[in-house]
Amino acid sequence: MAFGDLIFVFVFLPVCLLLYILTPGKFSNVLLLIFSLLFFAWGTPEYLVLMLCSLAFNYAAGREISALRASGRRVLPNIVLITSVLADLALLGYWKYAGFLLETVNAVFGTSFAARELPLPVGLSFFTFSLISYLADIRRGKTEGAKDPLTFALFVTFFPKLASGPIVAYPEMEEQLAHHPFTWRQFGAGARCFLVGLSKKILLANTLADTFYTLSAVPPEELTAASAWLCALSYAFMLYFDFSGYSDMAVGLGRMFGFRLPKNFDYPYLSSSISEFWRRWHITLGAWFREYVYIPLGGSRVHPFRIFLNLMVVWLLTGLWHGAGSTFLIWGLYHGTLVVLEKLVLDNVLEKIPKPIRIAVTFLLVVVGWVFFFSQTPVEALTRLSRMFFFGGAADGAAAYYAFGALRPLLLGVLAALPLGARLGTELARRGQPWTLLSVFYFAALFLLCVAGMMNETYSASLYAQF
Repeated sequence: MAFGDLIFVFVFLPVCLLLYILTPGKFSNVLLLIFSLLFFAWGTPEYLVLMLCSLAFNYAAGREISALRASGRRVLPNIVLITSVLADLALLGYWKYAGFLLETVNAVFGTSFAARELPLPVGLSFFTFSLISYLADIRRGKTEGAKDPLTFALFVTFFPKLASGPIVAYPEMEEQLAHHPFTWRQFGAGARCFLVGLSKKILLANTLADTFYTLSAVPPEELTAASAWLCALSYAFMLYFDFSGYSDMAVGLGRMFGFRLPKNFDYPYLSSSISEFWRRWHITLGAWFREYVYIPLGGSRVHPFRIFLNLMVVWLLTGLWHGAGSTFLIWGLYHGTLVVLEKLVLDNVLEKIPKPIRIAVTFLLVVVGWVFFFSQTPVEALTRLSRMFFFGGAADGAAAYYAFGALRPLLLGVLAALPLGARLGTELARRGQPWTLLSVFYFAALFLLCVAGMMNETYSASLYAQF
């Protein structure tokens, strides 16, 4: 089930909200947990046992680490932490990387091992990172962890953030899990945020997906420069509106139920450097790697060579997190190299370049990275880039045809990627009468357009759900 499905919008969400409003506060967490587990098990009910076992294991590990730490032990808490994290990573590795490892073994040793094709559990990468941060925070004394197993289970499985984030640390939700009353003011703000995200997904991302998937099916060596650029730009905006739209929907759903989830995007295509881009794109993932990988490795308070190594480790893992494949690893190392250059070499130089030029160059570098991200092989990515920059004909009839179809969503996408365009309806609502009435019509129109789009839906699941 996805947030952009008709069954979610017209059945799952209304029923959950109605029961939540009617349920006494002390039972609200139980209700949300039931619906969260239902959301998780909707497409793959066979994984429900897997989730329950994972919850029981990590809850027990958290309680054990907390007890050992309180008793003054130093070594045993670390042993429990490391063992538990390795078990969580083993689960993640089996589903996401077993096929890649077997393919590598086959290529190196000439074997013919075959990996079983299994559907990915909903939100596997996201809830695994939540579990690891939970255990690490207990070990570091940032929290004692949840004493109530139901509260812990809701923290991990809370359906607004389960499928595609944002990744939230337990200390950020600890008080909210204990107290999250329903208010109509919060519901209204959440509903507006949800509709903005739904519009990004249905009206922009899915429309651009038609252009991208059509052009990406063309053999790269047959692309003209115009077609190659249109394919790359369509993907850049499709991915942004798909993922930021899902993040907006998650934040909006959280607010409807009294939770404040952190934002995951902050207009990243306005960034004036790659480092700034990654402070604005998938914010919670960047914060997770900084808190639980980069800083434990020494962060920036070490020798420049160690800083270089720390950054490259983080970016190698970031690429690997997104997928098991050489193109994801190259994409991670590509961005890691750019961040290292900015941080250790070009820091003073960049400040002297006019900001509009820096924004344009940063966007160009990001688009080049996306080509590796969506390509199946490094050779395909390099072929696409060669068509974009060197060897592609200027234009062709197919490019003109698809450009005409993608022109409106691309122009709307540029507007929606800017603060004014993204906040238009919310800003109208804040101005009071008569602007509030106009805001109502604005969001009603968005909703009707989204419903029409969902009825003809082709791409409903979040692109990041596969990561």
